[in-house]
Amino acid sequence: MKSKVQKVDNGVNLSVQIGTLRLLNPVTVASGTFGYGVEYAQLLDLNQLGAVVVKGIRLHPVRGNPTPRTAEAASGMLNAIGLQGPGVDGFIKKYWPFLKKLKVPAIINIWGTTVEEYAEVARRFDALGGVGALELNVSCPNIKEGGAQFGTDVKLLAHVVTACRKATKLPLITKMSPNVVSITPYARAAEEAGSDALAVTNSYPAMAIDTRPANQSWQMSPAA
Repeated sequence: MKSKVQKVDNGVNLSVQIGTLRLLNPVTVASGTFGYGVEYAQLLDLNQLGAVVVKGIRLHPVRGNPTPRTAEAASGMLNAIGLQGPGVDGFIKKYWPFLKKLKVPAIINIWGTTVEEYAEVARRFDALGGVGALELNVSCPNIKEGGAQFGTDVKLLAHVVTACRKATKLPLITKMSPNVVSITPYARAAEEAGSDALAVTNSYPAMAIDTRPANQSWQMSPAA
């Protein structure tokens, strides 16, 4: 991972360098947990963060899974959002005017179902101007490869990172899949293909089994 913490003699400096991107501090939010930033702007000063990382953006809009999408569990929460998003054009029109006014950089999480789509989304955001970095969500089905996931196939992972590296000069952060026996070869493949940093990791798979009688339905809360 090509990042480093800068130090100064006259006090504590928490700045972090990721490729060409400089963060004033290393505190960011996880993609998918913070919407597009604007939803929390009334709750805290976003400019105190190192960066705002937004929900995943695909080339075209995605409706996501039908509701309910979340369920409370004894140790946390289960979710099946389905990567709902406005697509590149919808994001630029609705959310980018707000994000570009912040004093901290925006890191855009991107995904696709083909290598070509990943590259095109990366190219579009490279041309937008003002984007801090791109985070590659590689835990997505690859339709051309029979439903395999990019993040669980070393060659496919390297292929998508390489394609995005050619499509943009922005720093690339590869968000790794947890669904592998050892993350080492995947991390190495991402770095060698041009990733500037790694995000470890994406959501962990989980399952809830309802052991109650069939006439007592499982209660799920609606998605926020």
